[in-house]
Amino acid sequence: MITFAAMNILGDPLFNILGPVAGDVDNPESVKIIEEAKEQYYLDKSLPERYVRWAGDFVTGDFGVRFSATGQPPVTNLIKERFPRTLQLMIMAQLIAVGLAIPWAVTAASRANSKTDKTSTVTAFAFVSLPNFALAVILFYVFSIRLDWMPDVYTATDPFWGFTHDHRLIQTLLPALTLGLGGAAAYQRLLRTDLITTLQEDFILMARSKGVSRRKVLYKHALRPSLFSLITVLAINISYMIGGALVVETFFRIPGLGTAVVEAVLREDFPVVLAIVMIVAAAFMVFNYLADLLYGVIDPRVRSQEKESESSFNRLWKAQKNLEVDEKVNIQTIEASS
Repeated sequence: MITFAAMNILGDPLFNILGPVAGDVDNPESVKIIEEAKEQYYLDKSLPERYVRWAGDFVTGDFGVRFSATGQPPVTNLIKERFPRTLQLMIMAQLIAVGLAIPWAVTAASRANSKTDKTSTVTAFAFVSLPNFALAVILFYVFSIRLDWMPDVYTATDPFWGFTHDHRLIQTLLPALTLGLGGAAAYQRLLRTDLITTLQEDFILMARSKGVSRRKVLYKHALRPSLFSLITVLAINISYMIGGALVVETFFRIPGLGTAVVEAVLREDFPVVLAIVMIVAAAFMVFNYLADLLYGVIDPRVRSQEKESESSFNRLWKAQKNLEVDEKVNIQTIEASS
């Protein structure tokens, strides 16, 4: 709602659609074009009514049409074209981040306060504090220009699966690494702290006293109950990933949602910006809901606590109903005796 209001109040949608024609009110043909544009984009309605109409269309899958005086291509076509590329980038970046963070955190937590842990901490803080655009420049210069290990051009028409420069899997690897390294450092710091706390629990001491191997203690007994905070941050981090995609996709010339937002903002193409903002917001809610479901998968105690709280609520509700019935019976008995 805030984005919709800002886009319509701070800019002139009619001018963005028609250009100079929007101000040519003395020309009958221009006036006709202006009236048709107002009707098509609901610009002849009040701002609240325009928002309700736009939100209703969005829920049904109609994202509107792009601001253009010729053709008015649907926003849905742009989303269908750009979204898969951004999704591939996000998935690869998260896989890289989690794949690096877990062994990195386990190694640091198992050697807490050692030189290895302190070196790990400094490295993590360096990656967290390094902006995406700076990391993109460094990685591109090293791996694409100097070493020539990675392709320097992204070609959307190339096949995805493959391990040469002519496949999008390899072309997306460097941008995904740029996004994933910062996330890996943040995940590592969080998971390391939780692992250190878990390693001091009684069940870990019991496993060690039974002669369970160090690796099994770390990865089987300690890691699983330490993942709650990491899962929460993984869900929240989707907004950070989308924000980073604006920079990374622009730098590596990947035609995804990030570059679509940049292009739409520069053209003041409001329907495109609004559609992508709504998609990001919906993805944020979905991932947070999935994170809540994963809590019960990781730790069965969460499911039992939810069942206990649900059964307690049911017991309270039934007790309240029984109390109301008893009060009615007592009132009827008193009235009958009187």
